[in-house]
Amino acid sequence: MLQDGSNAIVVDPGDAQPVFDALARDKLQLAAILVTHHHPDHTGGVAALHAATGAPVFGPARERIPEPFKPLSHGDTAEVLGLRFSVIDVPGHTAGHIAYFLPANAGRTPLLFCGDTLFSGGCGRLFEGTPAQMLASLDALAALPGDTRVCCAHEYTLANLRFARAVEPGNADLTQYSAHCESLRAQGRPTLPSQLATERRINPFLRSREATVLRAVREHAELSADAAEADVFAALRQWKNDFR
Repeated sequence: MLQDGSNAIVVDPGDAQPVFDALARDKLQLAAILVTHHHPDHTGGVAALHAATGAPVFGPARERIPEPFKPLSHGDTAEVLGLRFSVIDVPGHTAGHIAYFLPANAGRTPLLFCGDTLFSGGCGRLFEGTPAQMLASLDALAALPGDTRVCCAHEYTLANLRFARAVEPGNADLTQYSAHCESLRAQGRPTLPSQLATERRINPFLRSREATVLRAVREHAELSADAAEADVFAALRQWKNDFR
C-alpha cells in the first residue's frame, strides 16, 4: 500500500480483508488498485475492494483481470493521486506481467512495484514465459536507477539468499546482505523494500553474465563454454527450482 495520509493505492491485493483493515485503521480512502499479473494471490481481493470503494483498477492488457479494469501495456502510464506510474512489460513469470515504476520527484526516491518478476535475491518462476523473456525483463528492471526501492510481492528473501550463496559463495556483498536480512527477520521485521543497486550486487538472476555466476552455472549444469545467455539463465532458474 502507498498512502499519503488521506488516500491510498493498493498493489496486488490477493485478499481484500487486510486492505479493508488497513484503510479503517489509518482512516484512508482507497484511490486505486494496481495489478501486475493475473494470479489469484494478486487479484483475489480486487472485486470486493472495487465493489466496496469504487476505486479504479489498473492491470495488464494481455491478462484476464477482474472487470472492470483499465488495461495497460509498456509505455502507458497510470495516473493516481498526482503520481504518474510508468508501465513496463516484464513477461516471464506470466505472459503479460507488467511492473509499475514511479520516478524520483521532489526528494522522493524512485519506486518499483514489480509483482513476481524480481524478488530480493531472486526472481519468479517461469510459469508462462521463456528464459529469454525473463532475462530481458530483468535487464529492463536492472537498468532503472540504483536508488529505486524494489517493492516485490513476496517475502522470499532468506530462501533466495541461501540459493544465491550456493551460486556465489565468495560474494562479500551477498554475505553482508544475508546477515542484514537474517537480523531483520529475527526481529520480526520485513526485508522489503530492497534497493536496486543492492540487487545488482547480490541477486544471481541479475548477475547471470558475471564470471563467477557463469562459472558456477556451467559447472552445475554441465553447460558448454559457448552456451547462449538464455540457456545459462534457464539453467540457473532450474537450479533454483531444484534447490533445497
